[in-house]
Amino acid sequence: MSLRTDLPTESPAQQWRRDGFALLRAAVPADWLDGLRATFDAGILPSDQWPVPRGLTWNHALVDLDARVQAVCRLPEMLAVVGALIGERFFLSQVEGREPQGGHGHQCLHRDMSSQRPGDTVGALVYLDDYGPDNGATRIVPGTHRPAPDAPPYDFLDETGAVQLKGRAGDILVFDSDLVHAGSLNPSGARRRTLLLGYFAEPLYASHLQTAHLRNVRMDTSERFDPA
Repeated sequence: MSLRTDLPTESPAQQWRRDGFALLRAAVPADWLDGLRATFDAGILPSDQWPVPRGLTWNHALVDLDARVQAVCRLPEMLAVVGALIGERFFLSQVEGREPQGGHGHQCLHRDMSSQRPGDTVGALVYLDDYGPDNGATRIVPGTHRPAPDAPPYDFLDETGAVQLKGRAGDILVFDSDLVHAGSLNPSGARRRTLLLGYFAEPLYASHLQTAHLRNVRMDTSERFDPA
């Protein structure tokens, strides 16, 4: 008996929506990385210099006016994933640098939560250094962004489904804000600089403007992107 070859296959966009994330390998051009790391280091600000104080055990960098950072935020491969997850016109709401200091960085599993409807908010982590268990790489629980209506509340203390990511500088994690995820302890103290990006569905623009100053957003956020 022969196997059928005409069965439908899952498209990348369907897989991203099913899993709630995409890990894009080597998405940032290698010759951009040194400049991005220099921008990150130059933009680090102490907690009390942000409109809302930031965690003292993390490095937070103000980077959103840098042209190369803005180019990263518009990489076509990443925008394709964001558009598939949001499913309507969207905009870039913010980008900042974030890095766990040595001996810190652990977070409990959590969801960042969508704002008005499931899928209207997407995050992305652009890794500027190699990442893995030794420097606190992100943990995710695939497929947890759309629980069944009758599913019990998620137990954020249960780590059995968590996967800790590992990869190289230039990789990008794009994820639905409702995906269960967390930062991890950086036991070695090795650098793990990331750019943290946020994308919102267009109807959230008014609420975004109300809080942009609290997040130290200085860049123009008026550009709109259409899902593929």
